[in-house]
Amino acid sequence: MKQRPLSPHLGVYKFAYTMSLSILHRITGCAAAVGFLLFVWWLMALASGPDAYAHAMHALNSPLAKLLLAGFAFSFVYHFCNGIRHLVWDTGRGLERAQARRSAAVVTVAALLLTAAAIWFGCQAMGFSAAVTP
Repeated sequence: MKQRPLSPHLGVYKFAYTMSLSILHRITGCAAAVGFLLFVWWLMALASGPDAYAHAMHALNSPLAKLLLAGFAFSFVYHFCNGIRHLVWDTGRGLERAQARRSAAVVTVAALLLTAAAIWFGCQAMGFSAAVTP
């Protein structure tokens, strides 16, 4: 039987941060989908009445749930920012190595800052404060 060429796989390439960002883009897309399912669950509880809403809020008030919500927020924001980067690439711009590295750093920093701002504004809107009173 004639040997066919193998398609490239992870063993062929030297691992680079651009690969990790590509993988992170896929992971954040999946995480954002799960986060939106959680959001739909909360909306359904809101529409179902006070008992269902109280149960949902009790579940979402745990420290683990708050950490997951922050992770879902980051996943959505990162995926959104990186999606804009991909749209720019679709126009043929930003494909040079230096430009791609610079845009990767911009996307990562922007996602972190926008997530922090969204969480801060959300906490302010909900009346949470970081100040500790004795």
